[in-house]
Amino acid sequence: MTLDEGRRVRLASELRLPLAGDFDGPSLFLAAGNEGTVERVTAHPRVETPEAREYLRLASLLDAYGPQMPPASKRQLEEQIRTLEPEWRAYEQRHSRVTVRVRLDNGFVVDDAEEDLFAPLIP
Repeated sequence: MTLDEGRRVRLASELRLPLAGDFDGPSLFLAAGNEGTVERVTAHPRVETPEAREYLRLASLLDAYGPQMPPASKRQLEEQIRTLEPEWRAYEQRHSRVTVRVRLDNGFVVDDAEEDLFAPLIP
């Protein structure tokens, strides 16, 4: 789900807000069902792991030079690529992280919250 700026949303679950940044101290709770308006949507890129980067590098190398490589070197390169393939598949399946800033109708502003904390309201 991707929320858009200006979209009306509802808090999907109770949200605990620690006061003064102290997670062990007093807290304020916002009840599920609070409604508000999305003011900002920020997409954060997926974090590329070193293994995913290496997979891309080796696959590119094989594509560019594979036909002219000695058979033993080519097999070794293909084996390295196969070893890194699970990490590459996991990287491809990860979604970009999306955060939102929502101004709730009760005046509170929830900033830098994961978008899945909110459900869009059906117009």
